[in-house]
Amino acid sequence: MSGAPELVALLTARGLTVATAESLTGGAVCSELVSVPGASLVVRGGVVAYAADVKRAVLGVPQDLIDAVGTVDARVARAMAEGVRSRLGADVGLATTGNAGPDPSEGKPVGRVHVATAMADGTTDWVLDLVGDRAAIRRGTVDALLSQAVARLTTSADS
Repeated sequence: MSGAPELVALLTARGLTVATAESLTGGAVCSELVSVPGASLVVRGGVVAYAADVKRAVLGVPQDLIDAVGTVDARVARAMAEGVRSRLGADVGLATTGNAGPDPSEGKPVGRVHVATAMADGTTDWVLDLVGDRAAIRRGTVDALLSQAVARLTTSADS
Protein backbone atom coordinates (compact mmCIF):
# COMPACT_ATOMS: atom_id res chain seq x y z
CA MET A 1 0.00 0.00 0.00
CA SER A 2 1.20 3.48 -0.85
CA GLY A 3 1.92 6.22 1.65
CA ALA A 4 0.86 8.84 -0.89
CA PRO A 5 -2.39 9.90 0.84
CA GLU A 6 -0.61 10.28 4.17
CA LEU A 7 2.30 12.19 2.62
CA VAL A 8 -0.01 14.56 0.74
CA ALA A 9 -1.99 15.15 3.96
CA LEU A 10 1.18 15.87 5.97
CA LEU A 11 2.55 18.22 3.34
CA THR A 12 -0.80 20.02 3.06
CA ALA A 13 -1.14 20.41 6.83
CA ARG A 14 2.36 21.89 7.06
CA GLY A 15 2.09 24.08 3.96
CA LEU A 16 5.02 22.28 2.29
CA THR A 17 5.63 21.22 -1.30
CA VAL A 18 7.32 18.19 -2.88
CA ALA A 19 9.15 17.37 -6.11
CA THR A 20 10.42 14.01 -7.39
CA ALA A 21 13.55 12.93 -9.25
CA GLU A 22 13.14 9.41 -10.56
CA SER A 23 15.25 6.94 -12.43
CA LEU A 24 14.15 3.29 -12.12
CA THR A 25 10.61 4.28 -11.08
CA GLY A 26 10.12 6.31 -14.26
CA GLY A 27 7.63 8.77 -12.77
CA ALA A 28 5.69 6.28 -10.64
CA VAL A 29 6.36 8.18 -7.40
CA CYS A 30 5.00 11.43 -8.83
CA SER A 31 2.11 9.55 -10.41
CA GLU A 32 1.24 7.99 -7.07
CA LEU A 33 1.27 11.40 -5.41
CA VAL A 34 -0.90 13.10 -8.02
CA SER A 35 -3.46 10.30 -7.81
CA VAL A 36 -4.40 11.70 -4.39
CA PRO A 37 -7.17 14.33 -4.42
CA GLY A 38 -5.73 17.69 -3.40
CA ALA A 39 -2.20 16.84 -4.54
CA SER A 40 -2.11 19.97 -6.67
CA LEU A 41 -1.66 21.95 -3.45
CA VAL A 42 1.67 20.26 -2.70
CA VAL A 43 3.19 18.60 -5.78
CA ARG A 44 5.52 20.94 -7.69
CA GLY A 45 6.45 18.39 -10.36
CA GLY A 46 8.78 15.59 -11.21
CA VAL A 47 11.80 14.80 -13.34
CA VAL A 48 12.35 11.39 -14.89
CA ALA A 49 16.12 11.24 -15.21
CA TYR A 50 16.70 7.76 -16.55
CA ALA A 51 19.96 8.54 -18.36
CA ALA A 52 23.14 9.60 -16.58
CA ASP A 53 23.51 12.74 -18.71
CA VAL A 54 20.00 13.84 -17.71
CA LYS A 55 20.84 13.31 -14.05
CA ARG A 56 23.82 15.61 -14.61
CA ALA A 57 22.28 18.25 -16.88
CA VAL A 58 18.83 18.56 -15.33
CA LEU A 59 19.37 17.62 -11.69
CA GLY A 60 22.97 18.75 -11.23
CA VAL A 61 24.44 15.38 -10.25
CA PRO A 62 28.21 15.92 -10.58
CA GLN A 63 29.76 14.12 -13.55
CA ASP A 64 32.79 13.17 -11.47
CA LEU A 65 30.48 11.41 -9.00
CA ILE A 66 28.80 9.46 -11.80
CA ASP A 67 32.22 8.60 -13.25
CA ALA A 68 33.42 7.36 -9.85
CA VAL A 69 30.40 5.36 -8.63
CA GLY A 70 27.95 5.02 -11.51
CA THR A 71 24.31 5.97 -11.19
CA VAL A 72 23.19 3.34 -8.66
CA ASP A 73 24.61 4.85 -5.50
CA ALA A 74 23.39 6.60 -2.35
CA ARG A 75 25.36 9.75 -3.18
CA VAL A 76 23.66 9.95 -6.57
CA ALA A 77 20.22 9.54 -4.96
CA ARG A 78 21.09 12.33 -2.52
CA ALA A 79 22.27 14.64 -5.31
CA MET A 80 19.11 13.90 -7.29
CA ALA A 81 16.85 14.70 -4.32
CA GLU A 82 18.74 17.90 -3.57
CA GLY A 83 18.79 18.88 -7.23
CA VAL A 84 15.08 18.45 -7.81
CA ARG A 85 14.25 20.23 -4.56
CA SER A 86 16.33 23.21 -5.65
CA ARG A 87 15.42 23.30 -9.32
CA LEU A 88 11.66 22.88 -8.81
CA GLY A 89 11.52 25.13 -5.75
CA ALA A 90 10.09 22.48 -3.43
CA ASP A 91 10.41 22.06 0.31
CA VAL A 92 10.93 18.29 -0.06
CA GLY A 93 12.83 16.46 -2.79
CA LEU A 94 12.38 12.72 -3.28
CA ALA A 95 14.66 10.58 -5.44
CA THR A 96 15.01 7.02 -6.70
CA THR A 97 17.86 5.29 -8.49
CA GLY A 98 18.65 1.62 -8.75
CA ASN A 99 18.61 -1.59 -10.72
CA ALA A 100 15.21 -3.17 -11.38
CA GLY A 101 16.73 -5.86 -13.58
CA PRO A 102 16.58 -8.21 -15.25
CA ASP A 103 20.41 -8.26 -15.14
CA PRO A 104 23.09 -6.74 -12.90
CA SER A 105 24.09 -3.23 -13.99
CA GLU A 106 27.19 -1.19 -13.12
CA GLY A 107 28.23 -4.10 -10.91
CA LYS A 108 25.08 -3.65 -8.82
CA PRO A 109 22.74 -6.59 -8.24
CA VAL A 110 19.14 -6.67 -9.39
CA GLY A 111 16.99 -5.15 -6.66
CA ARG A 112 19.65 -2.75 -5.32
CA VAL A 113 17.92 0.58 -4.98
CA HIS A 114 18.83 3.89 -3.37
CA VAL A 115 16.20 6.42 -2.35
CA ALA A 116 16.65 9.83 -0.76
CA THR A 117 14.65 12.62 0.82
CA ALA A 118 16.03 16.17 0.84
CA MET A 119 14.61 18.81 3.16
CA ALA A 120 15.82 22.07 4.67
CA ASP A 121 17.30 20.19 7.63
CA GLY A 122 19.34 17.87 5.42
CA THR A 123 19.22 14.85 3.15
CA THR A 124 18.65 11.26 4.19
CA ASP A 125 19.16 8.20 2.04
CA TRP A 126 18.29 4.52 2.33
CA VAL A 127 19.47 1.43 0.50
CA LEU A 128 16.88 -1.16 -0.44
CA ASP A 129 17.59 -4.70 -1.52
CA LEU A 130 14.33 -5.76 -3.12
CA VAL A 131 13.36 -9.06 -4.70
CA GLY A 132 11.06 -9.89 -7.56
CA ASP A 133 10.64 -8.93 -11.16
CA ARG A 134 10.98 -5.38 -12.53
CA ALA A 135 7.41 -4.48 -11.63
CA ALA A 136 7.76 -5.72 -8.05
CA ILE A 137 11.05 -3.90 -7.54
CA ARG A 138 9.66 -0.66 -8.95
CA ARG A 139 6.47 -0.95 -6.85
CA GLY A 140 8.50 -1.74 -3.74
CA THR A 141 10.67 1.29 -4.36
CA VAL A 142 7.66 3.62 -4.63
CA ASP A 143 6.09 2.22 -1.46
CA ALA A 144 9.34 2.34 0.52
CA LEU A 145 10.21 5.90 -0.50
CA LEU A 146 6.74 7.25 0.27
CA SER A 147 6.68 5.49 3.65
CA GLN A 148 10.13 6.77 4.52
CA ALA A 149 9.22 10.29 3.44
CA VAL A 150 6.18 10.18 5.75
CA ALA A 151 8.38 9.00 8.63
CA ARG A 152 10.98 11.65 7.92
CA LEU A 153 8.43 14.45 7.63
CA THR A 154 6.75 13.33 10.84
CA THR A 155 10.01 13.75 12.79
CA SER A 156 11.52 16.66 10.82
CA ALA A 157 12.26 20.15 12.01
CA ASP A 158 10.50 21.30 8.81
CA SER A 159 7.20 20.31 10.37
